[in-house]
Amino acid sequence: MQTPDRTKSALAFERAKRAIPGGVNSPARAFGGVGGSPLFIARAHGPRLYDLDGHEYLDFIGSWGPMILGHCHPKVVDAAVAALMNGSSYGAPCELETQLAELVIAAVPSVEMVRFVSSGTEATMSAIRLARGFTGRDRIVKFAGCYHGHVDSLLVSAGSSALTLGVPNSPGVPAGCTNDTTVLRFNDTAALAELFAAKGDRIAGVILEPIVGNMGLVPPSDEFRRELRRLTQKHGALLIYDEVMTGFRLGYGGAQVLLGESPDLSCYGKIIGGGYPVGAYGGRADVMGKVMPAGPVFQAGTLSGNPVAMAAGIATLTELRDNPPYARLDAQSARIGAGLLEAARTANVPARFNRVGSMWTLFFTGTDVTDLDTAKTSDTARFARFFWAMMDRGVYLPCSQFEAAFTCAAMTDAHIEQTIGAASESLAVIG
Repeated sequence: MQTPDRTKSALAFERAKRAIPGGVNSPARAFGGVGGSPLFIARAHGPRLYDLDGHEYLDFIGSWGPMILGHCHPKVVDAAVAALMNGSSYGAPCELETQLAELVIAAVPSVEMVRFVSSGTEATMSAIRLARGFTGRDRIVKFAGCYHGHVDSLLVSAGSSALTLGVPNSPGVPAGCTNDTTVLRFNDTAALAELFAAKGDRIAGVILEPIVGNMGLVPPSDEFRRELRRLTQKHGALLIYDEVMTGFRLGYGGAQVLLGESPDLSCYGKIIGGGYPVGAYGGRADVMGKVMPAGPVFQAGTLSGNPVAMAAGIATLTELRDNPPYARLDAQSARIGAGLLEAARTANVPARFNRVGSMWTLFFTGTDVTDLDTAKTSDTARFARFFWAMMDRGVYLPCSQFEAAFTCAAMTDAHIEQTIGAASESLAVIG
């Protein structure tokens, strides 16, 4: 088939590079893992994106997760517009903040209090500071391939664009910032037990994506998550779930409700703002009570609890609560998995499909993917060819082998079949 003309996007990217480092405001948008120039989007609606050149795409990124209801959902748009007409920012409390906090608390049993911030990075950064302030300890444990934003102390062995671009550690992060960070292999129960046996009384907290989306979709083993909860409780360390991506995406309440776990702190973002800039961290009342002004641990933000983001979040969570799409999203995503694996088998292409709910990744490897090392056995060159072949057929996938895809509630069964058909054609062409 003929490659679509994307001249306007290419010209827009050249213009952007003269004003913005690398032409993008987040590395994940730069197409570094697939080559070529990123598409510039003109608008979005329902399950589709529309680029500057007038092409339309089924969107399996959904702004990297938050658009679970699809783009421009009328209830979310109406709520945001109504809030905007009352003022875009106050720098003072408003009731919308409390309403959204109450929705989160009602949905997540482990969360008794919530503090809103403006991004997922702020949420994880603040949760780490709170864990250290609450325990009086310094050491933080994270897992290779889990990405928790561009926090200095956590930007080691990171996933997401740090993995895609091959720079898991960033210049500008002093050694002192990571001296108290220990990195373990995800799903490695033995290494976890060994670390706690040696240093358990010095660990302030353990942070992880309970279901990982930033090295591709990787779920935890039952043994790993049970031992993680047992060891943190035994040694007085706080267990921190980074649910910025999974929160309210994998079920109403997120991964921890799905898994039946109760972390001490949880970090949120994306969906709880309905696609607007937002983040939050919350958890046990005795821990959250240490946050200033209730306690001594400092954290602040002028735009935290922004009324437009709060209103959009309230509308989104209310819709998810009252008209839950999760069963249908699960079934559609399972259908995608079956279709993609059959397409790969027919094309004689080694592949694995990891999925939990509406989050999924097709890995081009013959090895089961359970951690960062096994994820990196994937054929990234084949993924790049597959990505562009799918793009040419109107399906917009994450621009990296190491990012999860997201199915949205605006997609129909016909859209799912369109995706499977595009994948069959693409794999037949690229091999």
